[in-house]
Amino acid sequence: MASSNKVIITCAVTGAIHTPSMSPYLPITPQEIADAAIGAAEAGAAIVHLHARDPVSGKPDQSPEAFGRFLPQIKQATNVVVNLTTGGAPYMTVQERVKPAETFQPEVASLNMGSMNFGLFPMLNRFETFKHDWEETTLENSRDLVFRNSFKDIEFALRSLGDADMRFEFECYDTSHLYNLAHFLNRGLVKTPLFVQTVFGILGGIGSHAEDVMHMKRTADRLFGDQYRWSVLGAGRSQLPVVAQAAAMGGNVRVGLEDSLWSGPGKLAQSNAQQVHAARRIIEGLGLTVATPDEAREILVLKGGDKVAF
Repeated sequence: MASSNKVIITCAVTGAIHTPSMSPYLPITPQEIADAAIGAAEAGAAIVHLHARDPVSGKPDQSPEAFGRFLPQIKQATNVVVNLTTGGAPYMTVQERVKPAETFQPEVASLNMGSMNFGLFPMLNRFETFKHDWEETTLENSRDLVFRNSFKDIEFALRSLGDADMRFEFECYDTSHLYNLAHFLNRGLVKTPLFVQTVFGILGGIGSHAEDVMHMKRTADRLFGDQYRWSVLGAGRSQLPVVAQAAAMGGNVRVGLEDSLWSGPGKLAQSNAQQVHAARRIIEGLGLTVATPDEAREILVLKGGDKVAF
């Protein structure tokens, strides 16, 4: 599975989980998202994973127009690999969620590999006031939220985006999602090497204990052998412990304010680049090397930044 000591760092700069009231450092406007992505790339991220937001309310916005406000600037400023979300926000339809990737044809697009409960409501206990009405409502409504990613939805995304020669970052929040991916591999609807992002610590998915990380890797090894490239992300306080464990095990890593707002106990991260630097220190402390964007392209067999539509 690992062909070298190169470790790919992905940085997810804003996401759809955290809300503007939770941190003044969360990128909201197109310029903030562009600056965050460029800063993460300069810090050592080979891939940036991107969502868009309404610049006034900060609410997730999955319209192609919203992405078009920052993608050209990122491409002009850096050689970083761009990964566009097809997850959007859990309450969006799959038709809404694939539109940005369908429009801009990035090198990589994320794809969630199964339906799940997606509980964000515990964050209501950590933040007392909210700037916008939608924030508290969205968190509260997640008590009764099922993030739909049915077999039909996944196949729709694969077929809608299949002609653009992009790779997928297969986001697997539990063991069953790995088996779902194996199902699509057996049907010939996905191609190898698979880029498998195992996700730890979301309420509704697998936990972030070291044994959970081991279990997901063992399962992926058994299902995919040398046909996949493994990456991890840990939500919240588990971000860097999961990074350290996976890097030591030969994996790639993801950090960013989408996954965690923190740089340490009680300390808000002041930028995405700060989290990339933290991951880089761990990787290099293990005697490993951070992959450049072009090295990531080679490892993941990507089509190249000159073949995107932005």
